[in-house]
Amino acid sequence: MKPEISQAFVEKYNQPGPRYTSYPTVPAWQQDFGADDYNAALTELGQDRPDDELAIYLHLPFCAKHCHYCGCNALVTKEKGAVDTYLDNVEKELTMVTGKIGTGRRAVQIHWGGGTPNFLNEPQTERALNLLRTAFDVAPDAEVSLEIDPRIGSAEQAKFLRQVGFNRISLGVQDFDQRTQKAIGRMQGRDRTLDVYHGCRDAGFENVNVDLVYGLPGQTEQSFRETLTEIIGLAPDRLACFSYAHVPWVRPEQNKVDTTIMLEGYDKFQLFLLTVDMFEQADYTWIGIDHFAKSNDELSVALRNKVLHRNFMGYATKPAPHMLAFGLSGIGDVCDRFVQNDPTLEGWSGSVSGGNLPIVKGHKLNHDDKLRRKTILQLMCNLELPFDLTTEEYGAPVNELMPEMVAAMPPFIEDGLVEMDDKGIYITNKGRYFVRNVAMTMDAYLGRGKDKPIFSKTI
Repeated sequence: MKPEISQAFVEKYNQPGPRYTSYPTVPAWQQDFGADDYNAALTELGQDRPDDELAIYLHLPFCAKHCHYCGCNALVTKEKGAVDTYLDNVEKELTMVTGKIGTGRRAVQIHWGGGTPNFLNEPQTERALNLLRTAFDVAPDAEVSLEIDPRIGSAEQAKFLRQVGFNRISLGVQDFDQRTQKAIGRMQGRDRTLDVYHGCRDAGFENVNVDLVYGLPGQTEQSFRETLTEIIGLAPDRLACFSYAHVPWVRPEQNKVDTTIMLEGYDKFQLFLLTVDMFEQADYTWIGIDHFAKSNDELSVALRNKVLHRNFMGYATKPAPHMLAFGLSGIGDVCDRFVQNDPTLEGWSGSVSGGNLPIVKGHKLNHDDKLRRKTILQLMCNLELPFDLTTEEYGAPVNELMPEMVAAMPPFIEDGLVEMDDKGIYITNKGRYFVRNVAMTMDAYLGRGKDKPIFSKTI
């Protein structure tokens, strides 16, 4: 049942905050963490943890055109040979990493993000896949996924992608409404999108995802309802409905967005309430902050069993303990170190061409970081925090290790977002919409910086 949430309540909790794809979050990472630190992590992975499975992320930044709303690290190029040169450098980066950990390590998850991964032509796609298959032992049941832009896709391309080994595909739709598409600089014909979607099904993709964005300029409750109705009719296996984060000081392209026709605050929140209501009525399970999965999907089952996990590539049931990232801006997680590649093409390619790992920042987790990461991800994924979660590993229950967290709960309890007893903390149905606010009480780094926040608001 949809909870009653007033405008004043939304305004109270609609504050900038992390999405907690990691803890500590990227703004807390150190600029002086560099290639030597990453080399140390890779050496540890190679020597001390030879049997650990891996997840692999490849960032392919190329796009046919910039969209106004986009928050991704994307490049528009007409330079002939730009993609092939990029893949040359990916190969060099792979060689440096496997030189430390060895080739043939088992990979259980591969994901291509961007940019627009389906910008690559067929030979380039096969080359990039073969680079990964040469470097790693891809498990027979590995999830091999990519994001695609239907505007440059086709049913024939979907068939090719399935044939070369991808088994999950995610289509960027954002919104079917043409007024909104014009406002975000992304005209995307409905028929083309539907042809690509059905082409994915015809090609044998059993796992088809769709990405939407709410809070875009031009959206109304009625127009977004029409988009949601059409998406539900397609019956994707999973769906993400992201909140548009307007941060033009981080993404200057967003200065082209007309904020005068953009819903904000309480009005924007109504779009997400509508999304949750319509997808739950259509037998989807609400996963995490803004994802949905069919009720029989493994993510839905994992949430019901309170064993859902999350990494930089999204929600998972059995994530690998380490994630290696390749390409500009890629973020990895190796042996309790977070690392980020240079986000600029010039910086990343210059480092790699010179035989250096292209790290610009990172963070080595300390004992307290690991404790808080465990509690925050448990709360964000499974909507509860059993106090005994930490007893075996840390020698004491989390309420004793983090008494300040327990002390911060009464206001949330009073507002109906949280319930708490002597066994744990539980997010209520109302609290689901504000789980980030609760998690922020466990963040030891939040508020330390003085710069303009890069975090989106919680609504």
